[in-house]
Amino acid sequence: MTTYNTGSDSANTSVRAFLTKIGEFYLGRSFNTASGKGKEDWTRIREKVFGSKCAYCNSDLEKPTIEHLVMFNRNACGLHHPGNIVPCCKPCNKRERDKDGSYLTWEEHLLSISQDINEFRKRKKKIFDHIKFENYPNLTEDEKNALKAICEHLYSSTKTELDKALELYKNIDKTLVNKR
Repeated sequence: MTTYNTGSDSANTSVRAFLTKIGEFYLGRSFNTASGKGKEDWTRIREKVFGSKCAYCNSDLEKPTIEHLVMFNRNACGLHHPGNIVPCCKPCNKRERDKDGSYLTWEEHLLSISQDINEFRKRKKKIFDHIKFENYPNLTEDEKNALKAICEHLYSSTKTELDKALELYKNIDKTLVNKR
């Protein structure tokens, strides 16, 4: 939970809300993992598909987190969709960055934490089978670029609107409230 809210937090929330709606568009229904059919999907994925184990390191999960395979942000534009989520332990949910500062893809992350190449291949296949079974949309480059452009627009416009609201408040405060 955020303890200090910034313009970036609200902008990121806008982007995630958009990526959720696009995931639901492809799914054809709501995907709220806290209730209803979405919760049923998440429980099935966590318990039946991955056996209550981390999709990456295969450790038993007491408090699993939802991991978006294609990251759920304005850079990667991963959708909130059953085919893009897996159960994950807290250490594996902290992806490393490469030399240029970009986060590792889920496959690179899986490889980086794997002790054995055969285990890596086995887990990778299980994740790919999961993606395919859940019908995660195979977006074209044009579709990915369109998502990125919209996400960038949402991010910057949300931050701009927050800044404008702050300036409006300061002006109101200066001209009306403090003149009483």
